[in-house]
Amino acid sequence: MATFDASKLNIHFMKYRKAWLAFSVICVIASLGMLMSRGLNLSVDFTGGLVLQVKFDNKVEVSAIRNSLSSIGQGQAIIQAFDNNDVLIRCQAQDEDVRRLVLDTLKKDFGTLTVQKIDKVGPVVGKELRSQAIISLVLALSGILLYMAFRFKFRFGVAAVMSLMHDAIIMLGVYSLTGKEVSVAFIAAILTVVGYSLNDTIVVLDRVRENWGSVKGKGVVELIDSSINQTLSRTINTSLTTLLPVLAMYIFGGEVISNLAFAFLVGIGVGTYSSIYIASSVVAEWYLRSPKY
Repeated sequence: MATFDASKLNIHFMKYRKAWLAFSVICVIASLGMLMSRGLNLSVDFTGGLVLQVKFDNKVEVSAIRNSLSSIGQGQAIIQAFDNNDVLIRCQAQDEDVRRLVLDTLKKDFGTLTVQKIDKVGPVVGKELRSQAIISLVLALSGILLYMAFRFKFRFGVAAVMSLMHDAIIMLGVYSLTGKEVSVAFIAAILTVVGYSLNDTIVVLDRVRENWGSVKGKGVVELIDSSINQTLSRTINTSLTTLLPVLAMYIFGGEVISNLAFAFLVGIGVGTYSSIYIASSVVAEWYLRSPKY
């Protein structure tokens, strides 16, 4: 199978680096604005709520259950169906009245059912999950900074962390804009995308490090352009081969899987962009302003 080979290209990525950096700053500010004004649509994992597992006598489609719950204002509930007619329903409301209303509505619309499990997730557990998610992200970024500073140069580590923070903030902004639900799985998706983006960024920065000996002769802009072009085919091939199965998951995976796949789609796009334009541009601007550091 033929692959894309960009090693002989000479694209001047750094020519418009200031414009790309300005565009990214605008996107980050807009994302932060969305987060402050609209917030996130947090799932029951973070807000607390009611978890019901019921078993129907006959197979019932998830879409039919959602339509039924929408009639009582619970259309945002998380619904997971299993092979043996078991269905798991997560509602943000914890009231006993809501529990009875949900069960009565399902019985009325779909006939006899058996309640397998009823759990309540309190807001305290949700608060702990939020704290753990934030700690996980901070520790991951800190570890990346330390490793990159030790393995490469300190400026490379800072550039990589800025690139990853850019990716994470924009992903959160997109979810705030679209109103898609943020669950524990989304946190796992962010960490996965951070790892994916970091992998691409390290490939580019490692090539920059290998070529760094010629920085005084070529200049940092030409050196980085050459390094990106040398690794471009690998970046594009990796992104495309990852994008195709994720796209299939988004289209055919159903509501639960598609929500997770959407995070991967956004992350792959933003991560590929940042590995080429953000980290490299930060290194270039830093060197031009402070060559000795």
